[in-house]
Amino acid sequence: MLLIIDDDLAIRTSLRLLLKQAGYPAQAVATPAEALAVVRAAPPRLVLMDMNYSLDTSGTDGLALLAQVRALAPAVPVILITGWGSIELAVAGMKAGAAEFVTKPWHNETLLQTIRTVLAVRESEAETGAANGPESPAASAAALADAPARQRRALDGQFKFGNIVGHDAQLLNVLRQVGQVAATDASVLIEGESGTGKELIAEAIHANSPRRQQAFVKVNLGGISASLFESEMFGHRRGAFTDAKTDRVGRFELANGGTIFLDEIGELEMASQVKLLRVLQDRTYEVLGDSKPRRLDIRVIAATNRNLADMVAQGRFREDLFYRINLIAVRLPALRERPHDIALLTQHFVDKLRATYQRPALKVNTRALHWLRDQPLPGNIRELKNMVERAVLVSGNEELGPEDFQANSSKPTARPAAAGELPAPGTLTLDELEAQVIRQALVHFEGNISRVAKSLGLSRGALYRRFEKHGIPFDA
Repeated sequence: MLLIIDDDLAIRTSLRLLLKQAGYPAQAVATPAEALAVVRAAPPRLVLMDMNYSLDTSGTDGLALLAQVRALAPAVPVILITGWGSIELAVAGMKAGAAEFVTKPWHNETLLQTIRTVLAVRESEAETGAANGPESPAASAAALADAPARQRRALDGQFKFGNIVGHDAQLLNVLRQVGQVAATDASVLIEGESGTGKELIAEAIHANSPRRQQAFVKVNLGGISASLFESEMFGHRRGAFTDAKTDRVGRFELANGGTIFLDEIGELEMASQVKLLRVLQDRTYEVLGDSKPRRLDIRVIAATNRNLADMVAQGRFREDLFYRINLIAVRLPALRERPHDIALLTQHFVDKLRATYQRPALKVNTRALHWLRDQPLPGNIRELKNMVERAVLVSGNEELGPEDFQANSSKPTARPAAAGELPAPGTLTLDELEAQVIRQALVHFEGNISRVAKSLGLSRGALYRRFEKHGIPFDA
């Protein structure tokens, strides 16, 4: 049974009828006292509750009721119903333990999909807990560490993880979580350092989901300026603006029915965050130059190498958007946190390079694998892949030893490029090149941030984020 709590008779009646038609038996009550009596008697599967039950519309009575419901039945998920004017109140409710929030007026199918997703996630978590049994933490840790290769094979037999290499305990935990949430439509936030494989995890979530036959659309939000955001994401009609020579299909429309992967979401400008939030909340959008709203049926996966919670605290990322994309958080370990997988990844890259460069005898000896395992590898899997490929290309040996990697591991000092000249391939990574260009622009414009940002085609906010990313000192 689902429980509806709202002091408006029309809303109670409407929701109860909607849930009944969808196959969910529901009980509707008008007051917090009635709601608590129902929860005490028989905890429901899910609670749908309004945030205001008095003339005072601050929502404090709703937050108090949420706390009481959570205390009586902590395993029961609660979905808040609120108006757009009280989004901050809904965020406060999410912090207090609510599973999701929907805004009035709601769209029936969107609300039902939210209910299905929340129920699927919570019931999947319950099944996982039951399967684990009442083991002590020490016993669970010992079981997790036992036969990792066998555990990985078991996961591969159940899910599609073909492109993900490794059987470290932390990675296996991530893969279990991916398998658990893939079958739902829950929004997922993938966190981790650059080069840890966030895109592969997003692809695995899609490949193991009911949407796997539909589109998987990748969007690098760090590469989209605020002025182009609406055109890129929502599309435009011919003539919508000066350079709109033809119609353009937006990324959301391309992903309709499937999954959209919003990479580098921490780089998104504040103005664009507002527009993204409305789409994710209402699942509707408008093409530029066309006032007819269009509905979306998508699963949203976002990724970032930043600490979004810190950005929220600093006022650089919207709190309501953070909670909207953060129903499920997946944190990928850095490669230094899973050193035993370095040898497996190295062998995986060498296997691919044998075919690519037609060198069937190519291999890496044990001494080299031990040497690689001791390296800091701040660029994670991406850096390891580049190291292996560089050693294969430069070395004439079919068996690679530590010396083959050492000879190419230290980054050469790049001479300053002449005007109009790019650095030689292999002398700089893209991140290093970006940092060098920013430093040169700072010198050229004598520290004038506005002119530096304009010359690089960035907003001031985006430029400040790159200062932080590259450790470039600046005066705000």
